[in-house]
Amino acid sequence: MPRQTSAIAERFELVPRGPFTLRSAARFIAGWAPAARPGTREDPDLVRLAFLVDDWSGHAGVALRQRTDGVVVGQISADSTAADSRRVREQAARIISLDHDGSGYPAVGEREPLIGELQHTAGWLRPVLFHSPYEAACWGVISVRLRQAQAAPIRDRLSAAHGARLTVEGEELVAFPTPERLLEVREAEGVPAAKLSQLHAIARAAIDGLLDRDRLLALDPDTALNQLRTLPGIGAFWSQAILLRAVGPTDVAIPGEPRLRAKAAALYGVPEATEDDDAFLALAERWRPFRTWVSVLVRSAG
Repeated sequence: MPRQTSAIAERFELVPRGPFTLRSAARFIAGWAPAARPGTREDPDLVRLAFLVDDWSGHAGVALRQRTDGVVVGQISADSTAADSRRVREQAARIISLDHDGSGYPAVGEREPLIGELQHTAGWLRPVLFHSPYEAACWGVISVRLRQAQAAPIRDRLSAAHGARLTVEGEELVAFPTPERLLEVREAEGVPAAKLSQLHAIARAAIDGLLDRDRLLALDPDTALNQLRTLPGIGAFWSQAILLRAVGPTDVAIPGEPRLRAKAAALYGVPEATEDDDAFLALAERWRPFRTWVSVLVRSAG
């Protein structure tokens, strides 16, 4: 964990280990449908978060800014209902990948100049994660066979009706319902009965601890993927997405994302990596021990 120096519940500090710019996270969020908040005033130096705390005890709003000395300062909104401010701080850090030590990340770019150029251009972008594996799994169910721009309003309506509304830096945001509350939902606009049944199964799995982030992170990646695939509505693609973009390991490479493979193949001039799993995995070996981080960096490159 980053060193946290707050002694009060409302304000805290996160000290990044390794290079990091909050602006890179803000830019990523603005262009990522699961995290983007339409209507929110853009501020390149501010990240607003509204999330269900992953012990299901309540919701939290957090505003993040970065000082000139690199420290990220967080402010927990007054209308947050979470029971444990420490857990709020840790989850906010995890969402922007400040829970990991990135001091070795520049060494990858030094070995791989193509990656080093991307690191500098992107402002040392680290993965921005789903708020929790539970929310990622629910998004996977909601968004299947829909464009992300169609799925986001459905998710937000469900959140507004059954989750929480939080004011973060003058903006009202909505946060996803607890698993217990989701189980009580009998109909939701834009959510067919089959999807709602799958959402209920995800909620029960979350209550049973099957989507606990720390548990999944501690598992071997193949074991975690196999367990995630057993969830209704979660196939190969979304099991990978939950692991990489909600659990948040730093060094896992999975050849299941065509856009990443196409971009990596073009970047390195290795066209066979687009179709050949072994060729892609051999290329990704050069990104250790930050294969996940570099994958996100390459995929997000213009």
